[in-house]
Amino acid sequence: MEFKRGKLTNEQLVHFYRSLLLPRMIEEKMLLLLRQGKISKWFSGIGQEAISVGATLAMESNEWIMPLHRNLGVFTTRNMPLVDLFKQWQGDRDSYSKARERSFHFGNKAHHICGMISHLGPQLAIADGVALAYQQRGQLKATLAFTGEGGTSEGDFHEALNVAAVWGLPVIFIIENNGYGLSTPTNEQYKCENLVDRAKGYGMEGVRIDGNNILEVYETIKGVRDYCINNQKPYLIECTTFRMRGHEEASGVKYVPKELMEKWSRKDPIKNYEQYLVNQQVFTEMEVADIRNELKQNIEQDLKLAMEPSIFTPNVEEEIADVFAPMVPNTIPYFDQLNNPILIKKRFIESISEALRQSMVLYPELILMGQDIAEYGGAFKITEGFVPQFGKQRIRNTPICESAIVGAALGLSLEGIKSVVEMQFADFVTVAFNQIVNNLAKINYRWGQNADVVVRMPTGAGVGAGPFHSQSNEAWFTHVPGLKVVYPSNPIDAKGLMIAALADPNPILYFEHKALYRSIEAEVPDEYYQIPIGKAALLSTGEEACIITYGMGVLWAKKFQEENPNHAISILDLRTLAPLDYEAIEKVVKATGKVLILHEDNLTGGIGGEISAWIAEHCFEYLDAPVMRCASLDTPIPFNIELEKQYLANSRLHEMMQKLLNY
Repeated sequence: MEFKRGKLTNEQLVHFYRSLLLPRMIEEKMLLLLRQGKISKWFSGIGQEAISVGATLAMESNEWIMPLHRNLGVFTTRNMPLVDLFKQWQGDRDSYSKARERSFHFGNKAHHICGMISHLGPQLAIADGVALAYQQRGQLKATLAFTGEGGTSEGDFHEALNVAAVWGLPVIFIIENNGYGLSTPTNEQYKCENLVDRAKGYGMEGVRIDGNNILEVYETIKGVRDYCINNQKPYLIECTTFRMRGHEEASGVKYVPKELMEKWSRKDPIKNYEQYLVNQQVFTEMEVADIRNELKQNIEQDLKLAMEPSIFTPNVEEEIADVFAPMVPNTIPYFDQLNNPILIKKRFIESISEALRQSMVLYPELILMGQDIAEYGGAFKITEGFVPQFGKQRIRNTPICESAIVGAALGLSLEGIKSVVEMQFADFVTVAFNQIVNNLAKINYRWGQNADVVVRMPTGAGVGAGPFHSQSNEAWFTHVPGLKVVYPSNPIDAKGLMIAALADPNPILYFEHKALYRSIEAEVPDEYYQIPIGKAALLSTGEEACIITYGMGVLWAKKFQEENPNHAISILDLRTLAPLDYEAIEKVVKATGKVLILHEDNLTGGIGGEISAWIAEHCFEYLDAPVMRCASLDTPIPFNIELEKQYLANSRLHEMMQKLLNY
C-alpha cells in the first residue's frame, strides 16, 4: 500500500489517523458489548473505515452524506457525540431516533447525515434531490451517497445515476466493493469486470481506487468534489475493500476462504497507515499508544454516561404525535373564511392547474417533477403553459424512473424545498412504492425529518383505459402511518385540497379522478384558499340512510339521490381518506341509522372495510341495519367499456341501496 501525503501537514495526518482509529476502537467495544448481551445487533465496518472517514474528511461539514450500515466513520468524523451514538445503539429513549430505530438507520440534519433504510438503494436518489437543491440555489456544494456492490444490482442504483447524469447534478456516488453481499460473492452479483465501468453507460466519469488507503480516498474524493461542483456533473467511485466480519455478527465468515481473509488482513487500513506515519516520523510508537489510551478513555467515559439507568415509560400519545411533522402556521384562508370571493366557472382540471400555478408563486422554490410535464404540459395538460412562466428548472421533465424522482423529492425536502411529483397514472406508483411507504412515510417518526412532498395520482376508471391505467389504488396507502391521502370530488375541493396539501409539511398522496377532469365544473374562488385536510363534507341531509363516499362515488350518490327523490338520503363526502374524519362519520351514522359505504376501489381490502369496522365498533347502538358496502368487483379493471361498466360499483348501487332501505 503506497501512501502519498501530498501537501498534508503532520497535524492533518495525525488527525486523519485519530479519525480512522476512533470507529475501529468503538466497534471493538461494541462487539464486546454484543457478546455480553448489552446490545442486540451490530453491522461491522471493520476493514472498511478508510472509505467512510476519508470521504467525510473530504466533504464540507454542511454537505449532506447518505451513509449505510457500515459507515460508522461518517458519524464519528462528523463529530456526533459518542454518548448520543451509544444511546442510539442501545435503543435509549433519549437517542436520535427516540429508541425507534436500530444502529445506523437514523439521520441528523444538524450533522447533514441522512439515515438509511434497509432497502439500501433509495439512499442514492435522495442525494440527487439534495444536489438539485444546491444547484437551484446556486450553492457550490456537492452530496455524497454510499452503496455496496450488492446494491448496484438494484433498480434504484440505475435510476439515481441516470437522473444525476441527465440533470447534471453534483453527486458523488461511492461503491464500497467489499467482495460479498452477505454470503454471495461478487461473481454471482455482476458480470462486468469492474463496477466503475458502468459509469460510461450513464455518461459520467468514474474511477476505481484502493478503499483501504485513507490518503488515496481523501485525495480522490477531494478532487472529485471539485470536479462535480465546477462542472455540475456526477461522478462514480468504486472503492475496493473487504469486510473482515460477517454481514452482521450472527452471520460469521465461514463462507470466506481462509487465504482471502489473510490477504485482506495484511491490507488493514489502520495498521498500514499507522506504520506509514511511524516510518515517516510523523509520530512515535509511544505517541500512538497515547492516542489509543486517550480514545479508549473517551469511549469508556461516554459509554458509562450512556448506560446510566434511565426510566423508559412508553407513551402512546407521543408515539402517535410523532408520526407526522407538526403543521406550520400559515395565513392561507379556508374556503368558508373567504369574504365575497371572485367566482369563476372552472372545470375540475382547471382548478388543480390553478392551485399549482398559484402555489408556484407563493413558494418561489417549489419544484414540479414528472414525465412530459414541461413543454408538453403533462399527459392531461395540467401544467400546460407553466414553463414560460416558471422555467424548466422548476417545471422538470423526468426520465421514466418514478422511484428516483420520489427519492429526489425527499432530498429536496431535506433542504427545505417543497415539491410535487406527478405520477402520469396512479397505476405507475407501484415502481415508487418503496420510496413512498418506507422513506417518505416513516422518516419523521424515525428521526424527526419531515418529507414535504405531494404526489399527484391521476386515478380511476370510466375512460376505457384497461388494467394499467384505471386502477383505484388509494387503499394501499391509507394503511401506511405517516402518509396523508386526499381525494377531491369537485372543482372547489380540488383547488383547496391541493393548496392545503402544499402547505402541509408531510407527504401527501393527492388522488384526482381522470374522468372528472373535463366532465364537471363549478364556481371556484379566484383567491388562494385551502380546504382542511381530515375534514369531511356533508353534502345533503336525510334521515332514511346515508351514503359515505368520496371521489367519483360522490357523483354516483348524487345521481341516485336525484333519481330517487322519494328517499331522504344523507351524503357524506370524505374528501380525506387518511386521516379519516371519524367525528363526521359518527354524526351521520347517528342521524340516519343505515349506512352504505360506496367506493370505486375493489371491495376486498378497500377503505370501506375499515370504515365499516370502525362504525361497528363505535356506533353499533345507532345502527338499524348492517353496514353495507358497494364497491367494484374483485377483478382487475377490464378494457371493454361494457365490461368496465359491469366492474364498477355504480352498476350495483341501486340494488344495494334498495336492500339497505328495505332492511
